[in-house]
Amino acid sequence: MATVIRMKRGGRTHAPYYRVVVCDSRDKTTGRVIEELGVYHPCARPEPRAEVNEEKALAWLKKGAQPSDTAKNLLSRLGIIKKFAAAALAAK
Repeated sequence: MATVIRMKRGGRTHAPYYRVVVCDSRDKTTGRVIEELGVYHPCARPEPRAEVNEEKALAWLKKGAQPSDTAKNLLSRLGIIKKFAAAALAAK
């Protein structure tokens, strides 16, 4: 099964929040979720808040899950992509 790490929108109009989830790549954006990795609140004050379980995210990346562009930006901002790349280089 091809898996994707993507953002799933929630919240109300003009006040979104996103769940970082792992889904089957063939499902719709609002489809069934395999696992929830964390949340991202872009409208939180005083600054946006992102909480992602690093161990779960690294485990799914090692299994071959492909992050969407937006999820990849969020994971790289949190330093998870850098740790994944370092672990991949160390394994070689």
